[in-house]
Amino acid sequence: MQLNNNVTEFILLGLTQDPVRKKIVFVTFLLFYLGTLLGNFLILATIKTSQALGSPMYFFLFHLSLSETCFSTSIAPRMIVDTLLKNATISFSECLIQAFSFHFFGCLEIFILILMAVDRYVAICKPLNYMTIMSRQVCGVLVAMAWVGSCVHSLAQIFLVLSLPFCGPNVIDHYFCDLQPLLQLACTDTYMVNLLLVSNSGAICTVSFVMLMFSYIFILHSLRNHSAEGRRKALSTCFSHIIVVVLLFGPCIFIYTRPATTFSVDKLVAIFYTLGTPLLNPLIYTLRNAEVQNAMRKFWSKALVSDDRL
Repeated sequence: MQLNNNVTEFILLGLTQDPVRKKIVFVTFLLFYLGTLLGNFLILATIKTSQALGSPMYFFLFHLSLSETCFSTSIAPRMIVDTLLKNATISFSECLIQAFSFHFFGCLEIFILILMAVDRYVAICKPLNYMTIMSRQVCGVLVAMAWVGSCVHSLAQIFLVLSLPFCGPNVIDHYFCDLQPLLQLACTDTYMVNLLLVSNSGAICTVSFVMLMFSYIFILHSLRNHSAEGRRKALSTCFSHIIVVVLLFGPCIFIYTRPATTFSVDKLVAIFYTLGTPLLNPLIYTLRNAEVQNAMRKFWSKALVSDDRL
């Protein structure tokens, strides 16, 4: 797979080359990553152990937290370690694995958000048929399709990169192996490849964002026929989802819907959706959801009682 390549490894420039700033980056992103793991693992454990959170919405939330944990893990640990090194390098194979993992779990997160929007539409607009339409079997099939679709998306990206020769520069001006900065190092014209990549990642981001916003607008419009209490509860849930959608898709559309050009602000934007959003999402879902908060209190109470008995 590397027969046409002279390049066996890449140098990652990271966010900065200044030793003092590297230490600041190390501490900041270590805290971000630990916070992401703690928040998402708490949601995963709470949903898994709580009988009160057995509805399809929390089934999808479980998989969203799982995808965010894996998504952040595909980037953060290596980035944190690289800040301690004078020269951060990554092999060609590891670079492709990181790019595959990043796009796989990022795409999975997008698909899960779409499923959560579908779930809210059925719950609010067709409440009498909700449990029939969104049965456990249907939800399981939908999530499985999301995993398969994400895998197809990522494999398509990687196969396009594998078709390119890398024989000259090997310095990636980024803190992880993303496809856009990688294309600039290829020893051939990458116009068509970049067009295919943009039509893949860019289309997924843009079309998914438009679909989600229209679906929530339709849901919010339908709430006029509900009671005041029903509207309040539905609005709380939907606004939480809308906040997550805007925070995730805004930076992604900025990065993946344009030609293979890089701007100085790209790395800062990438930080927001690779480390910031996975940290914020658990806070958004727990602070705006009374059921999750109550389930978490019960989970911690059981954990503390178990510790006391030991």
